[in-house]
Amino acid sequence: MKRLRRIRDLMTGRMDGGLTKALIGQLEATKEGAWLAMAMIGGDIERSDAHARMRAIEHRGDTERARLAEELSGSLVTPIDREDLYRLSRSIDDVLDSLRDFVRESYLYRVPDQRRFVPMLDQAIVGIEALETAVGDLASRPATVAEDALEAKKAAGTLRRMYQYEIARIFSGEISSEAVKERELVRRLEIVGMAIGEAADAIADGAMKR
Repeated sequence: MKRLRRIRDLMTGRMDGGLTKALIGQLEATKEGAWLAMAMIGGDIERSDAHARMRAIEHRGDTERARLAEELSGSLVTPIDREDLYRLSRSIDDVLDSLRDFVRESYLYRVPDQRRFVPMLDQAIVGIEALETAVGDLASRPATVAEDALEAKKAAGTLRRMYQYEIARIFSGEISSEAVKERELVRRLEIVGMAIGEAADAIADGAMKR
């Protein structure tokens, strides 16, 4: 029955539901990781607790990525190229991994005031939500996927600019050990933005090849 449903979806032009659920599951775990980081820097959760919780979130994201690989192995035809689906899934995984590193390094470095990272994390969440919309539209409204991907790309570009301004601010003062720690945390969030941009490119490229 499962294979028959996939043939039906192929003939009606719909995306395989299992692939959609796995990608959305990855993105939901990633967004939860971003909100956890936001709660940590806002003081709503202790760094040690955030560090512990992030491990469980990362595990869930890895589970969803493994489910995507399993679904792909049994799919006759995919809505976009398999290569682009793997690129998309890998880039989402990179976003979550970088958020994990941000939380871990925050726990280790103990930078006193982290509230200035709020705007960067907010843009990361905007980008992740745009990717969620793009994946959903890949199944139901494929013509709008490129526009959705562009929104994610814009969020990634905004993160890049924020990083540049933060680095300029850090380097304008005394280069102390605290400044170096802060620079490392800002760099982690820039990498989050880069991975969001790569995910946006993967889904946009796949949509153009349809």
